[in-house]
Amino acid sequence: MSTEILIADYQNSQHCADLIYLLNEYAKDPMGGGAPLSDYSQSNLCAKLAKQTNVFTLLCYVDGKPAAICNCVEGFSTFKAKPLLNIHDMGVVSEFRGKGLSQLLMDKVEQIARAKDCCKVTLEVLEGNEVAKNSYIKFGFTGYELDPEMGKAMFWEKTL
Repeated sequence: MSTEILIADYQNSQHCADLIYLLNEYAKDPMGGGAPLSDYSQSNLCAKLAKQTNVFTLLCYVDGKPAAICNCVEGFSTFKAKPLLNIHDMGVVSEFRGKGLSQLLMDKVEQIARAKDCCKVTLEVLEGNEVAKNSYIKFGFTGYELDPEMGKAMFWEKTL
């Protein structure tokens, strides 16, 4: 098995096609919401990503086939006065699961985060996604808390 991880070039039509394919596969999975990307997202995502200065996508190929994706967003920690990196999407196509691809992607994310002098890498995971949680724990992630008496941080949203 030959693996390759690269940073997507949003101007490259093949990278964009692979990005849309991989993200759509993730979106259709129950852990990604269970529904395909909208036509709007599929048509506009690469052009919109190309305008972002704080986002990058890692594409993972196995034997030349698109197999996994990791979208990352750079942020900033006010407490540490340093940048941070958030893994916004992490998906592995079903036929390539169990091959350690998420570990390879997270290793590449960590390399990039260290090169950018980030103070941490963050991510969100669904409570019921035991496979992903175990993968993240194996890589060294833990739940976030400032004070154990106050409990772990929760990820909330308000859809607009």
